[in-house]
Amino acid sequence: MPTILIADDDPHIRNVIRFALARDGLTVLEAADGAAALDLVAREKPDLLVLDVMMPEMDGTELCRRLRRDSDVPIIFLSSRDEELDRVLGLELGGDDYMTKPFSPRELVARVRAVLRRRDGRAVPPAAAPLRRGALSLDLERFEARWGDQSIPLTVTEFRLLHAMAAHPGRVFTRDVLMAAAHADARIVSDRTVDSHVRHLRAKLAAVEATPIETVHGLGYRFRRGD
Repeated sequence: MPTILIADDDPHIRNVIRFALARDGLTVLEAADGAAALDLVAREKPDLLVLDVMMPEMDGTELCRRLRRDSDVPIIFLSSRDEELDRVLGLELGGDDYMTKPFSPRELVARVRAVLRRRDGRAVPPAAAPLRRGALSLDLERFEARWGDQSIPLTVTEFRLLHAMAAHPGRVFTRDVLMAAAHADARIVSDRTVDSHVRHLRAKLAAVEATPIETVHGLGYRFRRGD
C-alpha cells in the first residue's frame, strides 16, 4: 500500500488531506515543517510527498532541492499563490505536480493516484530491455536513467520526456507532443512549463557531461542522432 507524506504547517489542511487519502486506502505520514519531513523521508521512505511551499524551519522548495540531490520520490506542491512563476519554479526544482489552495481533496487524491501510476510505469508500454542510445540507458521498468556508468536522478516527467525523444533520434518533438508523451492524463500546460522541464533535464544530463538534446528553434526539441 503506497505511503504518502503530507508536509504542511496548517493542522487543518493536514487533517483534510489525511482523511481524503486514508479513505482512498493510502497510508499517510504527517510533518508540520520541512525539517521534520526531511527526517521522515530518510526513515520511512514514502512513495510520494505532498509539500506546502511555505513552511517553517525549511520551506517546500528547499526541501525539494535537498531531496533531488539523491532521490526521485514524486512530489506534489501545494501553495496559496496562483502565479505561473511559482508553478514553474516548483516544476524546475523537480516537482511532479502543483496545486493551488484552496483545493478539492477529491482532485488531490486523483492527482496523487495519477502520479503514482506514472511512477509505476503503467502509462508507458512495458519494455523487455532498457532503451539504449550510445552511452544513454533508460530502464522503463525501474525508471532508472544512466549515462555510461553514471546514474542520472530524474523525476518521472523528466524520464518520460527523455525516453520519448531518445526513442526517436533526430525526430523533432513539439512541446505539445512532448507533454502528451510525459503525461497520461491529457493535462494542458504552458510552453514555459515544458521548457522548464527540458531545462532541468538538460542540467542533470550536463552534470554527467551529456548534451544529447538539441533545440530546434520555432519547433521544439530532438535527441541528437549518434548519441
